Amino acid sequence: MAALLMAMLAFAPAAWAQNYPAKTIRIIVHSAPAGSSDILARLLAQKLTEPLGQQIVIENRAGASGIIGADVAAKAPPDGYTLLMTQTSLAINPSMFAKIPYNAIRDFAPISQIVVGPNALVVHPSVPATTVKGIIALARAKPGSLVIGSPGNGTSPHLSAELFKTMAKVDMIQVQFKGAGLAVVSLLSGEIGVMFPTPPTVMQYIKAGRLRPLGVTGRNRIEAMPDVPTIAEAGVPGYEATQWFGVLAPAGTPRPVIDRLHQEIVKVMRAPDMKERLAADGLEVVASAPAEFAAHIKAETEKWAKIIKAMGIKPE
Repeated sequence: MAALLMAMLAFAPAAWAQNYPAKTIRIIVHSAPAGSSDILARLLAQKLTEPLGQQIVIENRAGASGIIGADVAAKAPPDGYTLLMTQTSLAINPSMFAKIPYNAIRDFAPISQIVVGPNALVVHPSVPATTVKGIIALARAKPGSLVIGSPGNGTSPHLSAELFKTMAKVDMIQVQFKGAGLAVVSLLSGEIGVMFPTPPTVMQYIKAGRLRPLGVTGRNRIEAMPDVPTIAEAGVPGYEATQWFGVLAPAGTPRPVIDRLHQEIVKVMRAPDMKERLAADGLEVVASAPAEFAAHIKAETEKWAKIIKAMGIKPE
């Protein structure tokens, strides 16, 4: 009887995977609509519907720099029917907030880091600066006159801006919005003058001439804007800040389910049309394995802890 029970327990995960998925899957996005996480989640959901044979719905749970949505996902049943589209803020938040209701490393099962890319330093056309050196000079001539918008405390655009202020030695006021979409609306209206968003969030406005890109935050220029220099080469040597996005499941999700999801996500992300689409928005496909993504989250958490401490930012 004992041997039979052990055999049945060993067979259960495989049987689960064979029947998975049997109903609608939801992807929680822990940021507001119109941001890069939301764009990527909807694009991925559209492409995964056919191979998985089930509808995939997007649920935006914005607030508290992504903590609210991540907490909902962490506490969801570990059955593969609730996933989380996450980003760099998952690794940043432990150093920005004194209390978080989940453990970013312990409470999630990584599936895949899907893409990585820089943010972009963009300004409203009314800002009289056309280069990185120009905006540094403007900020130094009129300290506190330039207002930067970000999608929330602890987000990659927020810390990209803080790192820029520190390394460029400039005084610029930063205003927090409830999501990238609202910050971009204020930037387009001229209510704020500067922002460090991910390229997909603002690319259409850059192409239309409604926003002016001055630099990208990564180590290299991007295919989508080859004439826009990196901030490091344009006036702030050594500056670099990138943002990544990936898919997680609640910890305890059966391994065969994780493997199935990983397999399908990697196929979608490595398809030539997907790579081309994302490159046009300044994003590079990663499509990593679960173990690689887990190691990346751990390394990023440690890296940002050191950076945040060096910048003198205290946890809230």
